[in-house]
Amino acid sequence: MSRIGKKPVELPSGVTASVSGQTVEVKGPKGTRSFKATDDVTLTVDGNVVSVEPRGKSKRARQQWGMSRTMVANLATGVSTGFKKELELSGVGYRAQMQGNTLKLSLGYSHDVNFEVPEGVTVTAAKPTEITVEGIDEQLVGQVAANIREWRKPEPYKGKGIKYKGEYIFRKEGKKK
Repeated sequence: MSRIGKKPVELPSGVTASVSGQTVEVKGPKGTRSFKATDDVTLTVDGNVVSVEPRGKSKRARQQWGMSRTMVANLATGVSTGFKKELELSGVGYRAQMQGNTLKLSLGYSHDVNFEVPEGVTVTAAKPTEITVEGIDEQLVGQVAANIREWRKPEPYKGKGIKYKGEYIFRKEGKKK
């Protein structure tokens, strides 16, 4: 049995949920999000609690049970507090700045990298070496942060590159004479 799926999702104050068929729609102070579950689970709303139950004992139903519960919990968290990823730039001359809806990155290439910020995500560069990605969709926030990081991943010898805040970079020793 799914240990995650057993726990009902308690909605924070100011957040409401409604179920129509297999679709859950969650509204909160930051916006509205919805999730369409498969036919293997049953979704019910009782006051400020959303519960997910499997239909049958098939392997697929048990797989979808925990996943669907987590998706509903992420919807509730997204519309109430939102999601945030923080990135750090380390390296000589590495810097970032916002210009309208474009993130301009200087990463040691012969040209600057212009990263277009997609709809539904807010990117800020408070300091030249820090980037913050925020939004209500956890998957989109993580994907945008990963796309920015992809331009210059941290390397193990000097630690230069774009890394997540708090990420540990395994350092290697260089050549010896």
